[in-house]
Amino acid sequence: MMQVCLNGRRSAADGAAVPMSPEDLARSAAEAVAAGATSVHVHPKTPCGQDSLSPRVLAPTLEAIRAQVRVPVGVTTGAWTEPDPAARLALVRDWPVRPDFASVNWHEPGAEEIAERLLETGVGVEAGIWSGTDGAARFAASPLGPRVLRVLAEVTDPDPATAAASARALLDGLGTAAGRPILLHGEEGGTWPVLRLAVRLGFATRIGLEDTLLLPDGRPARSNAQLVAEAVSQ
Repeated sequence: MMQVCLNGRRSAADGAAVPMSPEDLARSAAEAVAAGATSVHVHPKTPCGQDSLSPRVLAPTLEAIRAQVRVPVGVTTGAWTEPDPAARLALVRDWPVRPDFASVNWHEPGAEEIAERLLETGVGVEAGIWSGTDGAARFAASPLGPRVLRVLAEVTDPDPATAAASARALLDGLGTAAGRPILLHGEEGGTWPVLRLAVRLGFATRIGLEDTLLLPDGRPARSNAQLVAEAVSQ
């Protein structure tokens, strides 16, 4: 599986290539799917460019993307969208339009409550396990482990010289990961080394402007589609 991560926590300051509005996100998703992406991960944005879980922000974004693609579409539930766990859970409960899946960062406060609510409503859960956190240990102890859609193994080491080793350490820490499929990816300078490792190991992976603004040779990427095209050729 090759997931495209369209925008992440980036803003307009990161360049015009990063899609922000529902219309631009939908266009970028369609181009990325045409280039080989089989799944879409998106951070819905307010008009001022802030990540949001508000139903008024999430619904138009999902509807716009689904009008253009026929692959699963997922969103973030990161704590930065709403720091208060109870308020974040309330937003998720109020979603009138639901994504196919949502990533839940297991090291964040309120993660299990949000994951349980998502599962109750038929939304798949990507269990986000970040390197450098206690997410792997928390996930190993969670009764929800066998029910998640997959484990999103997120390597936060941005150094291209050490990111692959950090990825292997994270995988070792995950162990059997409750028997769930693993999607392995890196970020910034670690993006391409970790992606190549994921391909070699036979794991699902992802690419997109959330993770990196650069092609493997260091040139700026023009679009998510260009990144996907490069990734599927690795």
